Amino acid sequence: MDFSDQVAIITGSSSGIGAAAAIGMARGGAKVVVNFSKSSEAANAVVAACEEAGGEAIAVGADVSEDAAWRSLVEAAMDKWGRLDILVNNAGTTKFMDHANLDGLDKTDFEAIYALNTIGPYQMVRAAQPHLKNCGAGSVVNISSVAGVRGVGSSVAYVASKGALNSMTLALARALGEDNIRVNAVCPGFVGTDWFRNALGEEMFDRIVEGQKNSTPMHRAGTPDDISGPILFFANRASAHVTGQLLVVDAGLLLGMPVKIG
Repeated sequence: MDFSDQVAIITGSSSGIGAAAAIGMARGGAKVVVNFSKSSEAANAVVAACEEAGGEAIAVGADVSEDAAWRSLVEAAMDKWGRLDILVNNAGTTKFMDHANLDGLDKTDFEAIYALNTIGPYQMVRAAQPHLKNCGAGSVVNISSVAGVRGVGSSVAYVASKGALNSMTLALARALGEDNIRVNAVCPGFVGTDWFRNALGEEMFDRIVEGQKNSTPMHRAGTPDDISGPILFFANRASAHVTGQLLVVDAGLLLGMPVKIG
């Protein structure tokens, strides 16, 4: 896809889905702010991959759950390239907890998860809105989850945060439409990233991947590259007539397995 002369901020893009989206946009000629909160080394590797793909990129450290951080990302894009066309709210977090264990979560868990998964995207949109408006055809892509569609996922707090993000996507699509800013969300199913591998351990990770293959009509477990295509579609001006949409990307998991008769 052509992203020539366009500038994108992708939060949480030093690995996984965010990194795949950054490299994909760079392949189309985009200039990308690669955001990290922990590993500058990983972010710089993504920057190098973006440059190798034909785009430009800079790495900017910022925890977008913090007020000052989200402003710094927008300022970095404006200082470097003087414009902003695309915002991808990808940074997120969770706490793994059985939904039936209500004592396993408390107020601080909800606050921490909402701060990054829901409030962070709002703050990023607020900071980016004037510049997205000035570019004439701005696009916001929120990375949500099937958790927010069907109430399944790593914890009740995570499910709630993604449900809120989905509702906010619709509200912002209405609010910013007059500024010609589109707001959409991609809702992945399980995606086999190193983040999950490190959080769950190799054995559990492999078990979940195998479970995905056995429970989806397409018999596939998702990878970051599977999610980056839909992100690029929403970000690109090829989808100029699309806003307020929640796109589930899960190899048909929510459909359930085909019913075989006879």
